Amino acid sequence: MKRFMLAIAFSLAAATAFAGNCPVQMKAIDAALPKAKLSGAQMTEVKKLRADGEKLHKEGKHAESMATLGKAKKLLGI
Repeated sequence: MKRFMLAIAFSLAAATAFAGNCPVQMKAIDAALPKAKLSGAQMTEVKKLRADGEKLHKEGKHAESMATLGKAKKLLGI
């Protein structure tokens, strides 16, 4: 039982830490946008991914948010 409770505690701690990383990723994208050398279509896609990532973060879907923000960062080259 102790192991089970310990596993739950670690899971909650990890989820909380993961959730806190989404805003850091969004700030990195926001900082890179003005300097980005992207086509209009690419810029639109990055902005859409960034907005989708924020929406997912607010919904508590942090793994999905991080994946979406990662796609935006990849397009930006960061």
